[in-house]
Order: sequence, then C-alpha cells, then structure tokens
Amino acid sequence: MDNVKESSVIKQRRLKIEDLKSQNINLFPNDFSVSHTVCDINKIIKSNSDILTEDEPVFAVAGRIMAINRFGKSSFIRFKDRTGLLQAYIRKNFVGNDGYSLFKQMDIGDFIALKGPLFKTKTGEWTLLTKELKLACKAVRPLPEKFHGLKDPEKRYRKRYIDLITSKDVSDIFIKRSKIIQAIRAFLLNLDFLEVETPMMQPIPGGAEAAPFITHHNALNIDFFLRIAPELYLKRLVVGGFERVFEINRSFRNEGVSTKHNPEFTMIEFYQSYATYEDLMDLTEKMFQKITENITGSSTISYQGNIIDTAGKWHRMTLYEAMEKLGGIDSCVLQDKDKLLNYASSKGIAISNKNDTNNISHGKIVTKLFDILVEPKLIQPTFITGYPVEVSPLSRRNDKDPGITDRFELFIAGFEIANGFSELNDPDDQKTRFLKQVSEREAGDKEAHYMDNDYIEALEYGMPPTAGEGIGIDRLVMLLTDSASIREVILFPHMKPLSLTK
Repeated sequence: MDNVKESSVIKQRRLKIEDLKSQNINLFPNDFSVSHTVCDINKIIKSNSDILTEDEPVFAVAGRIMAINRFGKSSFIRFKDRTGLLQAYIRKNFVGNDGYSLFKQMDIGDFIALKGPLFKTKTGEWTLLTKELKLACKAVRPLPEKFHGLKDPEKRYRKRYIDLITSKDVSDIFIKRSKIIQAIRAFLLNLDFLEVETPMMQPIPGGAEAAPFITHHNALNIDFFLRIAPELYLKRLVVGGFERVFEINRSFRNEGVSTKHNPEFTMIEFYQSYATYEDLMDLTEKMFQKITENITGSSTISYQGNIIDTAGKWHRMTLYEAMEKLGGIDSCVLQDKDKLLNYASSKGIAISNKNDTNNISHGKIVTKLFDILVEPKLIQPTFITGYPVEVSPLSRRNDKDPGITDRFELFIAGFEIANGFSELNDPDDQKTRFLKQVSEREAGDKEAHYMDNDYIEALEYGMPPTAGEGIGIDRLVMLLTDSASIREVILFPHMKPLSLTK
C-alpha cells in the first residue's frame, strides 16, 4: 500500500473514530470476559458436536477481525484469537439496529467481542451465530493489503507485530521456540539440575573470547560490561556446592551481524560436577533427540534441503582428524605454524585482519582454517574434540596430550550449536592461561579474556571435577524450524536505525 493510499485509509478510519466518540462509544473498553478460545470451540466440535444447537451453548469469544464479507443486513467475518481463526455470522435482526450500526463502523484489524451459539452453514462450516457484539479495540492503521503480510524482510523484522498478525508460519516459529526452551528446562530439571540467575552486568567480562558492550553505573561511578557468557559465575556456584546448575540466559557480544550472529542472543549454560566432557556429549545427544522428537514428531530434521538424522550415536572426531579428512590438509602441514600460514595464503584465506601474524598462536590458525574449510561440511550431528589449549583458556588439559584440551564443539547443518568441556579447576594453571590471554589482549586481540582474580580466588577454595556446556538456543531454533537466518527466530532482532539507512 503506497503512502498516499495509506494516508487516505487512515483518514477515513479517524473519521469513524470521531463519529464513534460522538456516540459515546468506548473505543478501548475492558469489560468483556471470554469463555472459550477458538481452539476450545474446535475441540467441542470434534468431540461433542451433538450438543450444539442454534440456541445453546452460548460462547463468549473475542479476537481480531481478519476478513469481512458484507451482504446488506448481514455479514460474515473471520476473526482470530491466539489459537486460531473462526467464522462468525452477524445479522441485523439478531444483534439489533444499534449493534449492527456499530459493526458497520468496524474495520479489518479491529478487535471484536461476540456472544452466540454455533451453527453449520450450507457449505458445512461451523460458524458463530452472533447474538451480541461489542467493539473491543479500534485499530487506526490498516493491516497490509490483501492480508498477504509483509514480504520485505527488513520491514518484517522492524514491524514484527504485523508479521505475527498476518503470518501463521511466523507465529508458529515462536511458539516452537517457546516449546524448545521448555523442553530443555524440563530435561535438565528431571536430571536434578538447579536453575539459577547470574549477573548480566559484570565488572569483568568472562567465559568466552568476545568483545563486550560497556555501560556505566552512575551511582557507583564505574563501568560495567554486559555479559558475554555466564560461565564464571555459574562455576563460582559449583564452588559453593551447587553441583548441577543451569541458566537460560541473554548474553551480549559486540560483534558483527550475520545470518548466524546477533549481538544479543540466548543460550543455555549448564555445569555438572563429577562429569567429563564425554559425559556431556552423551547427555547432549539424549537432550537433542528428545527435543527433536517433541518438536518434529520424529528423529529427523529437514533443514534447508538437508535431512538430518539425530538418532543413534553421533559421529565424533578430533579437530586434527577433521582437518585432514575433510579439510584436506596434510598432518605435516597442520603441525607447523609457518606451513599453515603459507597454506592459508595459497588459498587466499586471511588469518588476521592485520598483516602481523607473529602474535597469532598456532592453535588459532588451525581453528580459523577449520571454520572455513571444515565447518560447512559438518551437516549430520558431529562432535569435534581435541581443541588446542591456546583457544580453550577455561578448559582442562588432556592428560595424555597437554597441548590439547578435553573439549568438544557440536556441529549440525554446517554451523556450531554447542560448546562444552571438562572444566579447568587448577587455579595456578587458570591464572597462567589468563595471563597469556592478557598478553594477547595487549598485543591487539580485543576478544582475548580479561584477568579475573576473584575467579582465581574462588578456584583456590576448590571446585570439584566438573564438565560444562553452552548451547546456542537461537541456532537450535533455526535448526528445528528450518529457518535460514537467526533473525527469523528472534522476535526483535537488532537493526540499524532507519535514520542511518537513508
């Protein structure tokens, strides 16, 4: 709808509003009780339609008008509540002159409250036979023309409320999102995990390698960081005796926006004492399999043209095995930093945004190449293990090979879904790792970890052997709703202000 036409429609609606006001009609009442939803009515129709007559039972319903077909002294409408669509028949001699006069001033998009029994039309459709009606809320602006919804993704994300009104598919995504989160919570609670809350504003950002957002607390006159992860606080709770904890949390990372990244995102982190990273791989398989069954009704997921099978034991391989088998890099090249840099250069892969690669660790070069050469090929659920110590500052060293850690990342459909490891609980080793991160930060790596002396002190009180994991809920929802972009599964994704897009 162009601006001229839209302005004309809004002008007409405002005239109706003034007319209704002059009749002392409340445009925004709150005095109507709903007895049934559309879903409730459909259940009665399916299970006990014999009780339905044109006199009783009487249903009190309400919703947004989505379509109107007027025939002089009678009309059919379709209205929508949170559970679905229902047809209603409105006839002048049933609702009275005043009632029908009020209805004639209603538009598509308005909210209407109705009372009446059900009857079946000549076409066999169960319909509400309206005996009473009220205006529940007058809408000034029209819905998108012909009710096809918003097509431009930019407009859809900025005006998500319209997107939800006009697209059942979009609504279904977010209903599924809620059910996925509920299923994760139920799964962990059933295993005796305790749900907790930790600070979103932190004096020292920790738990991941990422650039934080900074805010200022006026009363204390100090800067805080929006958390990049809840990890270090959750592990403080493990020190305090909470042996199984989890938090479904919002975290923030000051990074770019893409189809798989949003600066504000949702994840779950959980920690289990007396468990290893291998235990958590087993737990993750079971969790994902149960959630997939709950959401899709089977063990398979259809995602962007790929059929993903979550049943059985998932494939596991080490990072270096994956680089050889799927990345096509010889073992002798993988073990040598200079050879790796030459290989990357020959493939046109930029390892760093800067030309200086002296301060980049061998482990970071390997994982950078993995991201580009291997990750897109991991379509079926695959655990990658054996990450270098340099890129795993909070992970326990492997007993047999101290150059790698007891860590895994889970990949499905070509992107990372989860990250877990046996936790580093040696305070001296942790302090050494933090100091290494600090030196990398001073050398220009803005995503390197800060020193957190309070966390070191907590570890000095003793943390039992523990394994922990973080799962990206937004990405999991993408996977289970066949959504190509993370913006499709976040109700209000971050957007550049319109004033900056012109």
